[in-house]
Amino acid sequence: MKQLIFLIIPVVAFAQGLYQHSHSGEITFHSRYTLSYIETHEQAEWVYYILNSTLANGNIERSNNFKEDYSVSTGSAKPSDYKYSGYDRGHLAPAGDMKSSYTAMSESFYMSNISPQNPSFNRGGWKKLESLVRGWANLSEIHIVTAGILTGELTKIGSTGVSVPRYFYKIIYAPKEAKMIGFVMPNSKISMGLSSYVKSVDEIESFTGVDFFYDLDDDLENKLESKSDITLWDFSASSTTSKSSTATALQCKGIAQTNGNRCKNKTKNENQYCYAHQSQSSDYTPPARTNYVGRCNANTKSGSRCKRNASSGSRFCWQHK
Repeated sequence: MKQLIFLIIPVVAFAQGLYQHSHSGEITFHSRYTLSYIETHEQAEWVYYILNSTLANGNIERSNNFKEDYSVSTGSAKPSDYKYSGYDRGHLAPAGDMKSSYTAMSESFYMSNISPQNPSFNRGGWKKLESLVRGWANLSEIHIVTAGILTGELTKIGSTGVSVPRYFYKIIYAPKEAKMIGFVMPNSKISMGLSSYVKSVDEIESFTGVDFFYDLDDDLENKLESKSDITLWDFSASSTTSKSSTATALQCKGIAQTNGNRCKNKTKNENQYCYAHQSQSSDYTPPARTNYVGRCNANTKSGSRCKRNASSGSRFCWQHK
């Protein structure tokens, strides 16, 4: 039975413009994207977000602070799961699309937004597709759904058992122009042009078992998802250079907690604090407290999960906060 992803236009939050639902995954919300987390694969079956010219051209530099996502009630994969695996920690919603705020950039490094990718794929074809999509966002607002295809017998890595997808997909919907296009790419070195990997959304639904954008008008949905017309999309578009890439790197103003000295990191962020010391900036907004209720997410010294209940507003007990 197909899982369902549906659309609702929200009254306020950017949150995600189009709300998406899946019957098999745990829905997790972040400031710039929403995902459906599949515990058996320790990654998302889909990640959804909106991108436009303003959001695509932020000036926040990449943080590289990969971390567990404690918004996932069962616990997400860990950065250590990828150690010595031979796979990159590949973004689903790319960090390059999350330069609009420090929070969005940091959240893009949650392990729930990461999937094992062949290095030549992550740094080659997948990166080129991300850049192309960013270029399209400069032309018109788009809605993006992306992830690995989590079907069949898949290789596992790490202590938590992270599945390695054989293929990755990306779907782009431009509401203003009423057009949609999909891509399916193998998790390996890409040797052909991006247009060679175009698929209809109907085909991607058959691969993934997910029904995308099902709350669209039926006639419109059938028309858009039945085929991907590459003539409607500019394959010469590419993302523009952001302010952060041209700015001069300066020494971070933050103070290191270990020795009380000024941080030695260089940063291009406008507030002159590196990713590790954003909390010391006057414009820092702490993440919202979680409503999680359940068992502590920490491990004991023996390596087993703590048996205490988490404290109110936290995913950890009093001892492991």
